[in-house]
Amino acid sequence: MLHYLIVNFVPNFKTTPLRLVDYVTFRAGAAAFTAMLLVLIFGPMTVRLLKDFVSPNRYKEYVGNVAAIKDKTPSMGGLLIISSILVSMLLWGNLGNALVLIFLGAMLAFMTLGFADDYCKVRLKSKDGISAKTKFFFQIVISLIALGCFCFLPETRDHLREFCVPFIKVPVWIMPVGLALFFGVLVVVASSNAVNLTDGKDGLAVGCTIFCTLTYAAFAYMSGHKVFADYLSINYISGAGEVGVFASCIAGACIGFLWYNCNPASMFMGDTGSLALGGCIGLIAVLVKQELLLILVGWVFVMEAGSVVLQVASVKLTGKRIFLCTPIHHHFEKKNWPETQIVVRFWIIAGICALIGLASLKLR
Repeated sequence: MLHYLIVNFVPNFKTTPLRLVDYVTFRAGAAAFTAMLLVLIFGPMTVRLLKDFVSPNRYKEYVGNVAAIKDKTPSMGGLLIISSILVSMLLWGNLGNALVLIFLGAMLAFMTLGFADDYCKVRLKSKDGISAKTKFFFQIVISLIALGCFCFLPETRDHLREFCVPFIKVPVWIMPVGLALFFGVLVVVASSNAVNLTDGKDGLAVGCTIFCTLTYAAFAYMSGHKVFADYLSINYISGAGEVGVFASCIAGACIGFLWYNCNPASMFMGDTGSLALGGCIGLIAVLVKQELLLILVGWVFVMEAGSVVLQVASVKLTGKRIFLCTPIHHHFEKKNWPETQIVVRFWIIAGICALIGLASLKLR
């Protein structure tokens, strides 16, 4: 909105300091700071409202003595994160960019799905919320609609079919449209659920999300810059720089939320936040054609989701457990690791993986 107003209604704005709004990098930084500030300002009010509106979150995994504490912590803090991202993007994003509208729509749709799940759990006292089949169905629908929009945009429809491998300059395969959509939906849904599974320790999911989104903000910015895209041998996607502003908003909001979500947490983001953040990360990866790199950049999320899959498969096939408890952060908790130790070590892993992912821009 500010970009539109300044560009269209301020005479000779390029000769004034207001010309900075024409730079994606400036707006990305401003958007991140705005989102962070909004979360910090409205955090205490959100905690109070959540405590009044919903019953305490019912902590599923009773490990040690932490359950009694976490059972009193309100969930659905994702409403604060998503609201702050939305307001910040309305202020600093280029709303004339179709990609921005697609990402905002997908984020709000995933948030609504997560909110419905949280509401069933904390307000209607349903142990499991909405059914897994229902959740998967709507995740697929939301992902398919968003990716379908990519198919109709001139700047993205050709790139959507490309199958790219990290550290290789050119696409290794041009997929059929149907397969490209299937692969994209798989990435987005998997990312959404992986972040959701990671949200089990104070600050764990939100901290790892910061590293992941900042990495993909860089990818989106480079992809939207013709000179950098050609130099780094990555796809040039007109307007993708605005998605970098969006990713920066996510990182800023998560930094602000970490103030209230660090141990001991004042509130949890819940499915309201985790489904939306994970879905957006997956959608950005599909847009910039770095889906496989998400395995590396989001390695902590992969560990969390992979541990659940392996545990279920092992129990069904052999009747034996691989881990003491899943997701894997509970395995280490069972081994008497302090919560802060688990979270910080996972952050370190996330940071290292993010740096390696960024290095892939040059190592081609």
